[in-house]
Amino acid sequence: MPAHVIDSVYFRDLYGSAVMRGIFDDHARLQKWLDYEAALARAQARVGLIPAAAAAEISAQARAEYLDDARIKAGIDKTVHPLVAVIWQLSERCAGEAGGYVHWGATTQDVMDTALILHLKEAWGPLEQALTALIAAGQHLAITYRDSVMAGRTHGQQALPITFGFKAAVWAAELKRHQARLAACRSRVLVGEFGGAVGTLASVADQGLAIQAALMDELGLGIPDIAWHTSRDHLVEFAALLGMIAATLGKIAHEIIDLQKLEFGELEEPFEMGKVGSSTMPQKRNPMLCEAVLTLARLARAQVSSALDSMLHEHERDWSSFQMEWAYLPELCIMTHGAMLLSQRILEGLHVYPQRMQANLNLTRGTLLAERVMLALGRQIGRQQAHDLVYEAAMQAHEQACPFLETLLADPRITAHLNAAELERLLNPADYTGLAGVFVDRVVSRPAP
Repeated sequence: MPAHVIDSVYFRDLYGSAVMRGIFDDHARLQKWLDYEAALARAQARVGLIPAAAAAEISAQARAEYLDDARIKAGIDKTVHPLVAVIWQLSERCAGEAGGYVHWGATTQDVMDTALILHLKEAWGPLEQALTALIAAGQHLAITYRDSVMAGRTHGQQALPITFGFKAAVWAAELKRHQARLAACRSRVLVGEFGGAVGTLASVADQGLAIQAALMDELGLGIPDIAWHTSRDHLVEFAALLGMIAATLGKIAHEIIDLQKLEFGELEEPFEMGKVGSSTMPQKRNPMLCEAVLTLARLARAQVSSALDSMLHEHERDWSSFQMEWAYLPELCIMTHGAMLLSQRILEGLHVYPQRMQANLNLTRGTLLAERVMLALGRQIGRQQAHDLVYEAAMQAHEQACPFLETLLADPRITAHLNAAELERLLNPADYTGLAGVFVDRVVSRPAP
């Protein structure tokens, strides 16, 4: 039975996605190693380094299902080397002289590095699709609730009115920036490797650049300017981006968790009969999906720390660092994609309660609009003096649990400049959402990168 939660029969769909697990499983990993060996042979045949017939035979035999997993495992255990057992088997399967040309001029890290990039290339599409769906869900909420007034909060306290559409548009805008970042880093990340023992291609120097170009053409990857055996910055850039995406989703999930609290009651993650919040409290409707996303965001952050550590290399190759990627990158991709799919489910099925938002606007008995009153009064007596007077009235309303309008009207220094009708108008939250709707429209109208 699997020991890790991302492969757990019970928990795997809370910690990842089936599609991303399939991209990084052992069968896929082995096939990508073999894809490299086959593409290398074809590239070397293209430049005349090895016979075309040998390249064809290597390509024909480079299938994961042809190799014996048990022998590979035994070979790794014996040699403490990840690839030689694969090279041995592939060479044995090739007829005639073809086996002698397997892995010609390459080093193991060339294969392992490029295979990892091939994993990421395959993962790119699902990540892009999930981001697109998340942006669409966020924008749909922004449009639908463009003018639904709610309390904006700072420092955990009610501050000024906003709209829920504005809040959702902030989420969508952040996701759009991640979409742009993902598109921008693609050419830096999806670059293959063929450098030989220390990156100089000394064993095939006369044809090295031609082989490298042909190999990357075969694999559909970018050509490296120089060996990146000890330069992992592009992988760390990708890892950091996934960590940022997960953090954004964690922030959104945490906001929904807060606003789902009974005392707020403004939002609720998707619920349907059969979803159980507690084994002992039947009434509970807990934000379990959001909590799963927040869990994944925290786990992703830890993997980004591992990514940064993997940049610390010695000399021309250092396996103690680069082997970290075999662990953290698959987990980071699987968990981030899992968070994306859970977040899509949450946003697409989010319950929004505008009536509760409206009710919560009245919790402060009007002090939510203190800024508006201060500025209106400030036009008559100056901003700072107005701030002091409105501050006194607001604190009195809070301490005495009475309407803000009442304390404002009780101060002749205020009513000398603002009458009751003016003050009542100023305390209407729906009239003080600023450019919330304009900003929603701006975010929604901005095209994808």
